[in-house]
Amino acid sequence: MSGRSGTRTRPRRSIAGLLGAVAMAAGLVLAGCGSNDSGGPQGASDAAAPAEAPAGVGADESGAQQGAGLLGQPVQDPATDPGVGQRAIVYTGSITVRVKDVDGKAAEAARIATGAGGFVGGDNRSSDTSAAEATLQLRVPADRFAGVVDQLAGLGETVRRDIKTDDVTEETLDLDARIATQRARVDSGRRLLAQAKSLADLVMLEGELAKREADLASLEAKKRRLADLTALSTITANLLGPNAQEDDEEPATGFLAGLKGGWEAFVASLRVLLTVLGALLPWIIGLGLPVLGVLWLVRRLRARRSRPVPATPPVPVPAQMPASTR
Repeated sequence: MSGRSGTRTRPRRSIAGLLGAVAMAAGLVLAGCGSNDSGGPQGASDAAAPAEAPAGVGADESGAQQGAGLLGQPVQDPATDPGVGQRAIVYTGSITVRVKDVDGKAAEAARIATGAGGFVGGDNRSSDTSAAEATLQLRVPADRFAGVVDQLAGLGETVRRDIKTDDVTEETLDLDARIATQRARVDSGRRLLAQAKSLADLVMLEGELAKREADLASLEAKKRRLADLTALSTITANLLGPNAQEDDEEPATGFLAGLKGGWEAFVASLRVLLTVLGALLPWIIGLGLPVLGVLWLVRRLRARRSRPVPATPPVPVPAQMPASTR
C-alpha cells in the first residue's frame, strides 16, 4: 500500500506543478495584454517619437532642432538665417534727361526725392542760358528706388539710363562675424587690464586694448557705411537743357558744323583779345602818354641841334686894272 501511494503522489505533484506554470504564464499574458490596451496611444507615440537628440543639439520654441557650434554658440538654420532669406543689395543708378526748363525740373526732381523719404545729397547747376544743365545727387530708400527712377524719367526726354546692383550679403556677414570676434577680444583685454598687478603689465595691456578698440571702431564704421548704402540708394540725375550737349555725345560733323565751330572759335578769340586789351588800356594811358611826350621833346631837341647854320657870303674882291690902260 505504501508503494502504490508513493507512485500515485508523484504524478499528482507533477500535474499540479504543470498546472501552476500554465496559470502563471496565462496571468503574465493577461497582464501584458492589459498593459498594452491601457497604454496603447502612449506606447504608439513613444514608438513613433524620434530618438533622443545627441548632446549639443537643442530644440527651439518652434520645435526645430538647432545645432550647437563652437564654444556653445548656436548654429543658424539656413532656412531662418537672415543672410540667406534677405539679401543685402546696394542700388546705384544714373539717368540723363533732356528738359526745357532746367531749374524748374531740378526743383521737381528734389521734390520727388523728398516725397519718397529721401533727400538731395548734392546740387550742381550751370547758369549758361544757351547750354543750361544740372546734376543732382539723390538719396532715396532702397524700396523706392525703381519708382523714383521712373518718375525722374517722366520729367522729359530720357537720353540715358544706367542701373547697377551690388550684392554685399557676404561682406555684411563677414563684418558681423569680425565685429563679434573683435568685441570678444576687447572684453578679454578689459578683464586682463582689471587684473594687472604691475606697471609694466598695465602699460602693455592698455596699449593692446587701445589697438583692439581702434580695430573694433574701424569695423563698426565699415558696417555703418555698408548699412547706409543698403538702406539708401544713390541716384545721379543729369538734367540737360535744349542746347546742352552730353559729355559722351559724339560731336557733329560736316560743313555747317565746321562753320559753327570756326565762328565760335573766332568769337572766343575776339573775346580774349578784347579782354587783354581792356586789361592793358589803363597801363597804356598811364605810362604810354608820358613816354610819348618825352620822346617828342627829345626829337625836338635833336632836330634843333642838327639844323645847319647858314654860311656867310664871300666878300667880292675888286679886280685889278690891266697895265696897258695906264
